[in-house]
Amino acid sequence: MRILYFSRDYTPHDHRFLAALAKSTHRIYFLQLEHRGHSQEDRPLPPEVEQIRWKGGREPANLRHGPALLASLKQVIRAVRPHLIQAGPLQRSAFLAALSGFHPLLSMSWGYDLLVDAQRNSTWRWATRYTLKHTDLLLGDCETIRQRAISFGMPAERILTFPWGIDLQHFTPGDEPLSVGDPSPFMPGEGETSDDGRAEAFTLLSTRGWEPIYGVDILARGFALAARQSPELRLIMLGNGSMAAELRRIFLEGGVEERVQLPGQVSQGELPRYYRLAQLYISASHSDGSSISLLEAMACGRPALVSDIPGNREWVTPGENGWWFKDGNAQALAEALLMVVEKRRQLPVMGRAARRLVEQRADWEQNFPSLLEAYDKLLPGLN
Repeated sequence: MRILYFSRDYTPHDHRFLAALAKSTHRIYFLQLEHRGHSQEDRPLPPEVEQIRWKGGREPANLRHGPALLASLKQVIRAVRPHLIQAGPLQRSAFLAALSGFHPLLSMSWGYDLLVDAQRNSTWRWATRYTLKHTDLLLGDCETIRQRAISFGMPAERILTFPWGIDLQHFTPGDEPLSVGDPSPFMPGEGETSDDGRAEAFTLLSTRGWEPIYGVDILARGFALAARQSPELRLIMLGNGSMAAELRRIFLEGGVEERVQLPGQVSQGELPRYYRLAQLYISASHSDGSSISLLEAMACGRPALVSDIPGNREWVTPGENGWWFKDGNAQALAEALLMVVEKRRQLPVMGRAARRLVEQRADWEQNFPSLLEAYDKLLPGLN
């Protein structure tokens, strides 16, 4: 079976899907809609995947590019003759695929497309409905996405829901001792104080992009408020993005810049080490389905403090494997941080509960075959 995998950019999530598909019996083609500046994934495409050169994939795409991109997509379809197109997010790659008239179309929601973009204005709502109407099967990663799609008219029987999951062999628990060259100068510890009476560092980790949708400004303000009262608090913020200057301003004005480390973008190979260097994963995102970053942290045995949005509530149970705080409220985040510091002795037990949960529900190796089964249902006899 020839599969055309059509995505907005090339991210770690795309690499994971493509790497798994490359191991299947299908022939896989990759089409990239746009290139949005900084690289999000440093691993090359699997050699078994053929990247298609076309009008897109070189710069950010916008509405004025639409006619040329649609014409080029139709040329790609005629050349590749795919049996199936898998495309997402909904109002971008999947929308173009729907406009092409190709079937069967498997549209893949990326969470923000249904939770945020679909609510922008009447044009985005129309594009969402149009795409779903012309979608043969919708892939979503949580119940929140399923219910939102249904509210836009998608029949429930045409929705496949499963957490994308993570590599549980790569993201594992551990308490690695720091050595020369380790990425963080913040010594983790479960005790209240060190031998010389000084407060041991209590390290938080954020891995979200520095964009407004991820609430990183709320995270920065909440940390600054809490750090004034809790001298042991430290923060590592991985990534980069358009809010870099704003974040640095918040930390500087809050007087906490020396307690924040900004290592930038790190590779997938380095990520588990960073999760293990922290006592707590933290996210103030305003929109998420099943957050891959959250699942990675839980797989590494780290409890989470996250915004109380529906996607997070499907994974975090307060007092069991983490806590919630009111979305968009820096003061609520600060208060929650101070509470967690007081309960720090409970964190190892909560971290083990987090690991058990992802083992049960978010194992990529167990979940991915559901997608291959969906292919067979859409195109029986072509496996």
